Amino acid sequence: MSKEDRERVLARIKQYEAEGRFNDDVEEDAPPVPIKPGEVDYEKAHAIGKQLADEILGGKYEYVISTHIDKGHVHNHIIFCAVDFAEHKKYISNRKSYGFIRRTSDRLCKENGLSVVIPGTDRGKHYAEWDAQRKGTSYKAKLKIAIDKLIPVSADIDDLLRRLEAEGYEIKSGKYISFRAPGQERFTRCKTLGEAYTEEAIAERIKGKVITKEPKPERKGVSLLIDIENCIKAQQSAGYERWAKIENLKRAARTMVFLDQNGIARYADLEQKIAALQGENEQTAATLKDVERRLSDMALLIKNIITYKELKPLYDEYKKSRDKEKYLRGHESEIILFEAAAKALKASGVSGKLPDLAKLKADYKRLTAEKDALYTEYGKLKKQLREYNAVKQNIDSILHPARGREQEKAL
Repeated sequence: MSKEDRERVLARIKQYEAEGRFNDDVEEDAPPVPIKPGEVDYEKAHAIGKQLADEILGGKYEYVISTHIDKGHVHNHIIFCAVDFAEHKKYISNRKSYGFIRRTSDRLCKENGLSVVIPGTDRGKHYAEWDAQRKGTSYKAKLKIAIDKLIPVSADIDDLLRRLEAEGYEIKSGKYISFRAPGQERFTRCKTLGEAYTEEAIAERIKGKVITKEPKPERKGVSLLIDIENCIKAQQSAGYERWAKIENLKRAARTMVFLDQNGIARYADLEQKIAALQGENEQTAATLKDVERRLSDMALLIKNIITYKELKPLYDEYKKSRDKEKYLRGHESEIILFEAAAKALKASGVSGKLPDLAKLKADYKRLTAEKDALYTEYGKLKKQLREYNAVKQNIDSILHPARGREQEKAL
């Protein structure tokens, strides 16, 4: 990184600090800070942060690390260039890369004898809030206890709010109900306490309903087999390789169940089904494109007819006026719009009597419904085609591993 680039990045950091973007008191979903107050000095924290940046970026991304000592806990901020200087590839940020960063950070903290916040139901909290809850001094924890205690004796949510006020809580109404305990600096929104503490959930709990988390729907469909032989992760981790082998058995079983459920007993039947789906998919796409074109033409025709009808009386006055130049100066834009609409109608084959506007609008509504139905059908066909292609690729990988890998690379 050049001196100019480094100075520019440092200037940006100072700007963000001035704007409060690094303010750790802001309530937001951020990973907990893994270092307790007072357990490490800034030099060691900076060294660990540098080691973390070196490991996660692999020496390919230029970065700047800033160690903050102005809060109760020492912590680092890392800013790095999103494109590596070796291959000019963009850094991929997703849940997988975030998990790698977190695991690396936790490992470095453990290696250096530092504490680590264990993720769980309290994830998304700042260290100060997590530590306060652990010690029993969290305002949020106390508020939840107060609400839980008052729900069984409250007639409705208004009664509960009155009881909270009697216990010293300040209530602020608005889009969301907020609470502030004596000595608390900021209000706490009800919804930030968790799913069981939203206004709707509290109202249901007062009525006696138990609030539980809805289970996540099970993943359906067929997944591609993992190419263990060419999987870098499987080469690096024996544990992952064992998991992948078991997972492949499950995926292979789901593939065979899919074939059985859909009545496919021969490889030729599978190929024929895929070809038929591909043909339906292409035909539906072509029909959809034609409908969208017709809708576009119809929308333009309706617009031109409306413009023509609205401005026809004014244009007739313009034609009858003795001083056309004077009339034009006062209604130039309307006359231009009318003439453009008339020209467009003539180009579309409309002459003499205008088409029935009400019928056109009804046709447009019908065609829109047809388009929506086609989109739904197109989506279903694409999903089916993906499933059948995944099944075929899995069968190829099982029967002819080399051919299956070649197809996967081609995709």
